[in-house]
Amino acid sequence: MAYKKFNAQITVIGSSKVIYDRAKILKKKISFNKENSKHYGLGNINIIDFDYPSEVKPGIPSKKNSKTQLEILDYAINLASKKKFDAIVTLPINKKILSTKKEKFIGHTEYIAKKCKIKKEVMMLATSKLRVALLTTHHSIKEIPSLITKSKLRKTIEVIYSDLKTKFKIQNPRILVTGLNPHAGENGEFGDEERKVILPVINEFKSKKISIYGPVPADTAFINKNVEKYDVFLAMYHDQGLAPFKALSFGKGLNITLGLPFVRTSVDHGTAYDIVGTKKIDSSSFFEAIKMAIKLS
Repeated sequence: MAYKKFNAQITVIGSSKVIYDRAKILKKKISFNKENSKHYGLGNINIIDFDYPSEVKPGIPSKKNSKTQLEILDYAINLASKKKFDAIVTLPINKKILSTKKEKFIGHTEYIAKKCKIKKEVMMLATSKLRVALLTTHHSIKEIPSLITKSKLRKTIEVIYSDLKTKFKIQNPRILVTGLNPHAGENGEFGDEERKVILPVINEFKSKKISIYGPVPADTAFINKNVEKYDVFLAMYHDQGLAPFKALSFGKGLNITLGLPFVRTSVDHGTAYDIVGTKKIDSSSFFEAIKMAIKLS
């Protein structure tokens, strides 16, 4: 039986009963440590135990357990904010069952940033060779043009540049920015966001001697030559950046939130309820998220 060994003290915040039940289904032998210790890959788990009010069934989301899920997330954020832990690694979450009539749960990225009172967070997907950041995240396509402003773009680039220097130790980050419209607007033929918003901000950063290029048509931005040349791509909206990223590296990638006071990584996929509790699950992205959290810490 293969286990993963990590050079870190890893603590799971969740239900020991649920974890044990899943391990039993998958025929994995696990035990829970009485005292926190390093992760030696022997099937021993450090855990902060939470009980769910309702039974947790594989692949079946439960609205009755949603409050506890948020309590677990809040608990993790609080520990990391107090420097009790260096990083948080999150797993897929069901946004619908966490939403209420009063408040919609948009996603981990936005929720954590709000809890930390961060003015600007950035979602970035990464592998060892490719990084793709997003200007806008979980919004409908019709909303995107109005969300692309000089201020938002400026703050996003500042966060990306800062975190690549401080957390990734890249001395002079090279940034490629995509356009919003086909052919990056083609001089106003297909939209003017490039001329009025994106290009002026790019020129501002160029004047500060920052290595930034664009706006580049999104359909040719992710060619091999650019992947090799640039440290990060900045896409204007969710699918513009994530579609090529996942096509090039699905299962090998991970999600990183830039701009937080601590490291937060996650998997690059959703809940996949149809294969929960089976041996069909590919945990590669989860392990990559753990390794990146350790590296950045």
